[in-house]
Amino acid sequence: MGSHHYIFGETRDVLTGETITDTHDERYRQAIARYLLAEKGYDRESLAPRVPICLENLGRRTVVVVDLAARIDGRILMVVRYGPGSLVTRERPALAASRLVSPFQVPVVVVTNGVDAEVLDGVTGKIKGSGLSAIPSREELAGLGRATEPVPIDPGRAEMERRILFTYEAVGACNCEDISCET
Repeated sequence: MGSHHYIFGETRDVLTGETITDTHDERYRQAIARYLLAEKGYDRESLAPRVPICLENLGRRTVVVVDLAARIDGRILMVVRYGPGSLVTRERPALAASRLVSPFQVPVVVVTNGVDAEVLDGVTGKIKGSGLSAIPSREELAGLGRATEPVPIDPGRAEMERRILFTYEAVGACNCEDISCET
């Protein structure tokens, strides 16, 4: 079965230096990472690309990826999820992912189509800002981390979020990403 992505060849990941498949979507992901490095003061060590979340529902397993996770002082404080098209349709699955990628609530959730962005409060889900410029700088995010105590994710809440994320991302979707679900 062929991929529905147009593959241009290979490119180097700006954060890891790894050789990865070059697609339209990956070009946007790489541009977002470069923006965070050049304009928002992040360093390569604080940004983790392609963070997998393993999901299982009714015997079916899949992996959903957080495109970027910003970790400061050992704590994930921001996740970025990319998807082409409308941002509003990306909000709920991004919030669900933010509640599964770490044992603690991630305070900042960014959804972007590579051109525009919405910055969401990870706890309330409310939009805190719009546009790529609204993404917090590393310094702003570090200040937020110092000012807030980590809030553990309730196991019941995590199970609901797993179901939500599975429904949004796995039901009827292709499993074309080359990321495995380790057990």
